Amino acid sequence: MNTTKTLGIWMDHATAHLIELDGSINHTIESGFTHTKKVDALHRSEDIMHNKEQQLNKAYYKQLAEEIQKYNRVLLFGPTSAKTELHNYLVSNQHFKNIRIDIEQADKMTDPEKFAFLKKHFERGEPIGLRHF
Repeated sequence: MNTTKTLGIWMDHATAHLIELDGSINHTIESGFTHTKKVDALHRSEDIMHNKEQQLNKAYYKQLAEEIQKYNRVLLFGPTSAKTELHNYLVSNQHFKNIRIDIEQADKMTDPEKFAFLKKHFERGEPIGLRHF
């Protein structure tokens, strides 16, 4: 019998907090595109800044994808479009076709609020209006 492994990722463009449904926060993954790197690249040119941002975001999403492969169900949630960008990165790869990935909008939260949000999401089952991939 297969056990469903669930993971929640509260994320924005700077940080991703990985939380298992059992309540443990696995760890945090930081994006390499810091404010300092943005300012340095912007001083050279806007095109360089955008290229650097895309390169570092791709590395950030790749790191998250490696973690996601270990799970059957994943919830991406947070206040920015980073969760949708990660989803788009994942659907372009066949390794993720058997993983159910949900996306929900969420504000900044404390660690207990993140866990409560994750738990409530997976207890609801098939919520209306949520995107399933």
